[in-house]
Amino acid sequence: MIQRPLDLDAVQGFVHIADLGSFTHAAEAMQTTQAAVSLKLKRLEQRLGCRLVERTPRHVQLSALGADFLPHARELLQAHERALALAVSTRQRLTIGISDHVAGPELPALIARMNAQDPQLLIDIRIASSGPLLQGFDRREYDTVIVRTHAGRDDGELLAEEPFGWFAAPGWQHRAGEPLPLATLAEPCGVRAMAGQLLDTARMPWTEVFVGGGVAAVSAAVMAGLG
Repeated sequence: MIQRPLDLDAVQGFVHIADLGSFTHAAEAMQTTQAAVSLKLKRLEQRLGCRLVERTPRHVQLSALGADFLPHARELLQAHERALALAVSTRQRLTIGISDHVAGPELPALIARMNAQDPQLLIDIRIASSGPLLQGFDRREYDTVIVRTHAGRDDGELLAEEPFGWFAAPGWQHRAGEPLPLATLAEPCGVRAMAGQLLDTARMPWTEVFVGGGVAAVSAAVMAGLG
């Protein structure tokens, strides 16, 4: 047989009656009426099948069973308060992995929009290469990842198409007869592999002159005129 849970408001009313010795004062503490407190106590006594409070015209006192129930009532309310405190203190966390190629100037606006939608949300954003991010997603380390399309994966949603190109600092000149100097990301990097394949197909000699740990580092090397 499944028993109905106790009404926490009724238990709180009983504890107030025990502590304050008055239905009137208990009603004031609960910001309700004396009649409402009396009804809550009556329903609690019916639920427990015993009288908890002995009422006389002059004073209120606990019955023997009421005195036995009081410490259990306090423990129940304290457990409820601890559960509420835990729920309040535990912030929802959203872990997002973003490819270094994708994390551009739009990232601050994205973070601001997420924060505006839920200021209590704990935002955890990690920037890395697409391959490691997908591996982490498969291990459930991320709630979602934004990466470049990978061959053999069809479990994602296409967000945008990304243009590719060759970039150099203004005024940069390739010296004829020398391998094309490239500034690239460290392996594994899909863009690096693609660039190497295109140059090999075009039979254009090339060499790495800078390897960066992120797009910002590679961009700095390019703007510095290295490649």
